[in-house]
Amino acid sequence: MKNQKDPLLFVVSLVLVIGFVLTSVASYLVSRTSLRRQIVQYELPLTRDSVYSEVQRDLLQPVFLSSMMANDAFVRKWVLAGEQEPERMIRYLAEIQREYGTFTAFFVSESTRVYYQAEGILKQVKEDEERDVWYFRVREMEQPYEINVDPDMANEDAMTIFINYRVLDFEGNYIGATGVGLTVYAVSNILERYQREYGCTVFFADHAGRIMLRSANSPLAGDHLADIPGLAELAGDILDETSRPLSYQSPAGLVHVNTRYIEELGWFLIALQSEEGTVKNIRQALLANLGVCALITALVLLFTHKTIGEYRRRIEKMATTDSLTGLPNRLGFNLLYEVVVGDCIRRRTECALLLFDLDSFKNLNDTHGHLAGDAMLRALADTVRASIRSSDVFCRWGGEEFIILLRDCPRPEARRLAETICVKIAELRLAHEGSELQTTASFGIAMVGHETQDHVLRMADRAMYRAKDNGRNRVEEA
Repeated sequence: MKNQKDPLLFVVSLVLVIGFVLTSVASYLVSRTSLRRQIVQYELPLTRDSVYSEVQRDLLQPVFLSSMMANDAFVRKWVLAGEQEPERMIRYLAEIQREYGTFTAFFVSESTRVYYQAEGILKQVKEDEERDVWYFRVREMEQPYEINVDPDMANEDAMTIFINYRVLDFEGNYIGATGVGLTVYAVSNILERYQREYGCTVFFADHAGRIMLRSANSPLAGDHLADIPGLAELAGDILDETSRPLSYQSPAGLVHVNTRYIEELGWFLIALQSEEGTVKNIRQALLANLGVCALITALVLLFTHKTIGEYRRRIEKMATTDSLTGLPNRLGFNLLYEVVVGDCIRRRTECALLLFDLDSFKNLNDTHGHLAGDAMLRALADTVRASIRSSDVFCRWGGEEFIILLRDCPRPEARRLAETICVKIAELRLAHEGSELQTTASFGIAMVGHETQDHVLRMADRAMYRAKDNGRNRVEEA
């Protein structure tokens, strides 16, 4: 029975652990897949579009403002009148800057190439001057305006988003460029806010892959997509003006990429979000589930162990105990025999075996019934049990036969005890349904040594039958 317990516990624990682990891992995988879908289909596009809307809103007013300046009758008349009194243009630009809160306001005349801004005349633009390339680009372009990022010479080369608007006279001839500038920090702050709110990284890159604008605390290292591990391989897909979900594997985990081309800037708005932060929470939930699994498994195993142990003890007791007298049965005696005899042999003490059978017990059953016989057997068991030591083994061998194994008992003492028990059985009187029951017993004694159990039992059995042949109710030795 004991050998069957361990496999059962192992199977129960294995089923529990496999069940919990499979359930927890399946839950983790489903949650991770759902999280990935949430990031790819909702969070990143929403972040990207929100940033785009913010940028578009911040740029829309300056574009309208630049358009108003380019079509302002004052500007065109002043230029056509020969740019008399430059202070009037400077004052006009200062009013625009103050009224609309722009970072700068400017006008460049085509005829004089003078660069006017709110603080005064800045310079004359020249075709061979690298920093004036923008003006000559605007002069030649077909669209009415452009948005580009350049250092603002009037403001200590602060990076500025310029709206450069072509100015035409009343007949459609090009007479200069005007517009306003916004500090890039305004857009950078938008990126930083969204990076903080959504836990993602947002930045702008041009068609060449150069990173044009990012938040002040952006984790990106490098000024080009090719400098960023993971993005370098996706650069071609990012810069093809097709918005679609992309991803790459970084040392911190899977990173999702979403892009949008902004025509007004000619830049790509790129949003990156790593799964690691959110997956970490799911992973912690998985570990918590596995911890609960281990606890529940331990509790179930403990309960199962106790239940099986109790069940095992009950089964063993049922298998080794005589239900009528409560004494060990033959199986029980066989188990106890090896223990007691082995102990006596190790300690070199004597051990005796008493085998006795009730005389004429069949007549008692036939005369008074089996219930009377059962009552007599129980009463006899109580009488004998009271006459021996707790260390001795007293069993019902079968039917009306009983056996006693006496630990540390020499032959003379074994005979004396057998005769005492024999007398007590003979003196036993049991009242049953108006009748008085009595019986006697015949004893056979055999000393136990290194012989086999069967040999000892045969010797005791022969001695017991010799007692019966010699008149019963007596003790004989093997």
